[in-house]
Amino acid sequence: MSKPVKQIHLAAHFPGVNNTTVWSDPAAGSQIDFSSFVHLARTAERARFDFLFLAEGLRLREQNGEIYDLDVVGRPDTFTVLAALAAVTDRLGLAGTINSTFNEPYEVARQFASLDHLSAGRAAWNVVTSWDEFTGENFRRGGFLAERDRYQRARQFLAATWELFDSWRGDEIVADKASGVFLGDPRAGRFEHHDSQFDITGRFTVPRSPQGRPVVFQAGDSEQGREFAASSADAIFSRHGTLEAGQAFYADVKARLARYGRSPDALKILPAVTFVLGDTDAEAQQKAELIRRQQVSGQSAIKLLEQLWNRDLSGYDPDGPLPTVDPLLGEHTVARGRASVRMHRDPLAVADQWRALAEAKSLSIRELVIEVTGRQSFVGTPAHVAEALNAFVQADGSDGFILAPHLTPGGLDEFADTVVPLLQERGVFRTEYQGDTLRDHLGLGEPARAHTGPATASNPPASVPH
Repeated sequence: MSKPVKQIHLAAHFPGVNNTTVWSDPAAGSQIDFSSFVHLARTAERARFDFLFLAEGLRLREQNGEIYDLDVVGRPDTFTVLAALAAVTDRLGLAGTINSTFNEPYEVARQFASLDHLSAGRAAWNVVTSWDEFTGENFRRGGFLAERDRYQRARQFLAATWELFDSWRGDEIVADKASGVFLGDPRAGRFEHHDSQFDITGRFTVPRSPQGRPVVFQAGDSEQGREFAASSADAIFSRHGTLEAGQAFYADVKARLARYGRSPDALKILPAVTFVLGDTDAEAQQKAELIRRQQVSGQSAIKLLEQLWNRDLSGYDPDGPLPTVDPLLGEHTVARGRASVRMHRDPLAVADQWRALAEAKSLSIRELVIEVTGRQSFVGTPAHVAEALNAFVQADGSDGFILAPHLTPGGLDEFADTVVPLLQERGVFRTEYQGDTLRDHLGLGEPARAHTGPATASNPPASVPH
């Protein structure tokens, strides 16, 4: 029996300003003006994408005591933007990263339930934590949470929000307009949650929303993150952009679902990818090389190198060789507030690898940073890219992709106009929305009250990006 053809899921990431964008390009617009959000959202919706995704940082990032303007230079509040976009879109899902370390369950549950009502069932929550004291300084609690405590808070945070979402079982409250009396179940909205992190009791103010609960995304790749995804998440933002790595991750996570009574289709795996299109494959490759050089200027190359070296390298020539001194080890980094420092678990080993690569290829600092910070995932003509995307999904490398264009806000336009029609011709991508909610778009059913197994709604593992 031949394997069924899979339908591809597509989403758009609003990139703002970071090292995947080219904010200096004349075609780039504002990452704060609402018109930019509207443009990208409407482009994604006319292309019949599943959802638009917004990341969120809770503090402007700094390096050497200065705002790191080559990365993030500010962004409006995620909930505010998504709520506003709900009014100018009809079907597009609206996904936002909201932090479990420096928020409270009642507030987050109320905001997401409200967004789900305002959007008629299109809300999604990417659950993350924060590890650093740098971000914590912005909040009354201050400081930071140790890794174990951060995971525990995230588990209990998610459990508490699920109890809040589920405190309304349906249309329990019915208004008798003639008498002005509300009739119905007096238990509606009541909740009580007590654990080491939260001690809350009351009545949830927002009736059960169209999706019951927002779609839950997870962004971690650790053992704990994979188990969370298998037990409780609806989709994963995967970092595996190559087919071999994608297939291994896909097989591992999908195999975990059965122990929680879930089918493989209950969890979507969506890597974040970039793309460059051209009239010929050669032209696209030339554009990709130019974009990489635009993304990594000499100044940004030094900044990125400092994140591994944990030293002030401002005196180094970006067109010169790598430092001969070794990286400094420790938590108090020169790149305060940047998670990428923590991603290098063995900075000395990584530095040795980079030196060996630079020597083998005669690379300067800037050339080395361009080499090691990744390339565009899919490069070529629209036909080439469409075929590559489809082959990736049909080979079980993923269930679809989150596209991160290098220009804000018009970077998705060409893809929507040229690649999407080719996918539709192949019969692997929708020509019209078949449902109204984000769960409909992703092919997900109604959320269960709790999944069974070692990690349940009352004790789900934390979603932690690594």
